[in-house]
Amino acid sequence: MPLIDLSSPVDATFWEPDPVVHQAMTPAEGARHMSAEMREHLGLEFDPAVLPGGEFLNNDTFTLTTHTGTHVDAPSHYGSKAAYGTPRTIDQMPLDWFYRPGVLLDLRDAETGAVGADVIERALAEIDYRPEPLDIVLLNTGATRHLGTPKYFSDFVGLDASAVHLLLDLGVRVIGTDAFSLDAPFGNIIERYNATGDPGVLWPAHMVGREREYCQIERLGNLDALPRPFGFQVMCFPVKLVNAGAGWARAVALVE
Repeated sequence: MPLIDLSSPVDATFWEPDPVVHQAMTPAEGARHMSAEMREHLGLEFDPAVLPGGEFLNNDTFTLTTHTGTHVDAPSHYGSKAAYGTPRTIDQMPLDWFYRPGVLLDLRDAETGAVGADVIERALAEIDYRPEPLDIVLLNTGATRHLGTPKYFSDFVGLDASAVHLLLDLGVRVIGTDAFSLDAPFGNIIERYNATGDPGVLWPAHMVGREREYCQIERLGNLDALPRPFGFQVMCFPVKLVNAGAGWARAVALVE
C-alpha cells in the first residue's frame, strides 16, 4: 500500500515568525556529554577516549513552538472555556480521530481571505462525494508554494465559520490545511475587521472550536501528490505533549 508523506518539514533555514533553532551535537561531543552526565547523575567515571574514535552518539536540540511544521491543534488551543465543557488538550484526544478516510478539496483558485460554506459545497459537488462521519477533510490551498518564505504566512485562503460548521454538521472532526492557519491570514483578518468593525471576522474558524469540539491539522504538505480526492486513509497522530494545545504530527496518506 503506497504511503504519501503529507507533512511539511521543520527546517531551521526557513523563514518563521518564531525562528527554529537547531543545535547539533556531534558524536564526539555526545561521548563527552554522556561521560559528564554519568558522572553528575550516576556517580560513574567513564573516559570517552576509550570509545572507538572517541565517539558515541550524536544528538540534536530543536527549539520551536508546537505550531511549527505540520501539527494538530487541540480544542484547548481555541480558548480556556467551551460551550461543551472544558476543552481537551492534545494528549487527551482520541486516537481514532486521526486514522480515518481522507477527503481532498481543491481551493487553489480561491483568493487570499476566507471562503464560506458555499465554496465548500461546490468543492464537494465537484468531486461528487459527501463526507462520512469522522472523515478527515484536507484543504489544498496551494500555500506550500510559499513554504519557507514570509508569503507562506500572508498569502493563503482559510475558512469562515459557516464553512467549518458545514463540515462539522457532516460529522467531520478533523479538518486539515496546507496553509499556516485554517483561518485567513492575520493581515486579511485585521484589514476586514478595521473596515467593518465586525468581531465575527476575527479568527472565526478557531472560534468555532469554542462552540463545538474539533481539531485542525495545519501546515500539511505534498497534497498535490494524492492521486484522487477520496479513497485513501489519513494517519496524523499528534505527539503526546501533556497539557499542550497542539502536537506535531507526521501526516501520511495510505493509498490502496
